[in-house]
Amino acid sequence: MKLALLQAQRNLANTNENPSVGCVITQNNSVISVGSTSIKGRPHAEQNAISKSKVNLKGADLYVTMEPCSHYGKTPPCVKSIINSGIRKVFFSINDPDIRSYKKSTKILRKNNIKVNRGFFKKETNLFYRSYIKSKSSLLPFVSCKLAVSKDFFTVNKKERWITNNFSRGRVHLMRLNHDCIMTSSVTIIKDNPILTCRINGLEHRSPSRIILDKNLKIPLNSRIIKDGKKFRTIIFYNKFDKSKIKQLKKYQIETFKISLNIDNNLDLHEALIKAKELGFYRIFLESGKKMTTSFLYENLIDDLIIFIFNKNLLKNGSSNIKKELKTFLSKKEIINEKVNLFGDKLIKYKLK
Repeated sequence: MKLALLQAQRNLANTNENPSVGCVITQNNSVISVGSTSIKGRPHAEQNAISKSKVNLKGADLYVTMEPCSHYGKTPPCVKSIINSGIRKVFFSINDPDIRSYKKSTKILRKNNIKVNRGFFKKETNLFYRSYIKSKSSLLPFVSCKLAVSKDFFTVNKKERWITNNFSRGRVHLMRLNHDCIMTSSVTIIKDNPILTCRINGLEHRSPSRIILDKNLKIPLNSRIIKDGKKFRTIIFYNKFDKSKIKQLKKYQIETFKISLNIDNNLDLHEALIKAKELGFYRIFLESGKKMTTSFLYENLIDDLIIFIFNKNLLKNGSSNIKKELKTFLSKKEIINEKVNLFGDKLIKYKLK
């Protein structure tokens, strides 16, 4: 099951509304085929593993991270493929929260003389599928927030562009791959002019879409992220209508959507996230400064907070300190350990929900 979970991680956030599932088929205690949910969600992991097998599957065992689907959608159900393959044992970790399949597959498989066992690696699998489980019960997408701070909790280095080292920044690029959208503010775009893509050789094409929160449409048209709009889907959430600016943005294939203001006269973050999910985004990676991060924290909209910590104090070279806010929100929160060597920097991941 551990190998199946590793397979599931391959296409996380790249399977649209479907969960990223991993599957392993064994025969005589040897692995004979593996599969994961395809990019854009179809075919499913079980179907891929079965079709890839070079040997007859009669009497084989199938391990899959989530209960196989049992409903007809754009493709036939996975239980049908399993039954037709000759597989005789199925092991899965958790039930599919999708009501079309929830607890139905076990009955179908057992009716066809296939032994079913569930509950393996349950804790690890439930942690992995938190975003998918949330997508089935909430109007909001799953939000991971990345924050870089110095040892003395400054979020801005007045002397250099970066706070953390190259290894931390490389890790951020990998994290972007595991989300289907990066969200930031026009303030960040104006200040840093980031492009917000994955710049790892061979994986550039897997860069997620970008959403920019820009109440007054102040984003410069010569921003790198705007110029790159034809290559990667880019969306702006605004409130103040500017017909001329929107017309210019459309030339770069930038999509624009109006969002209401909250009582503080800022963009309504709840509405923005609901709209993001309506547009097909289920895993949001929030990359911005102290102001937007704390706004999301105060409104309880962050599921995971990922903090990269530089191993030195910035002292007079630092600004925009966030120590007070973090102390308020992170008290007694669960830490999800991520064992990674960042050569001096430290990575701490907090589970906020």
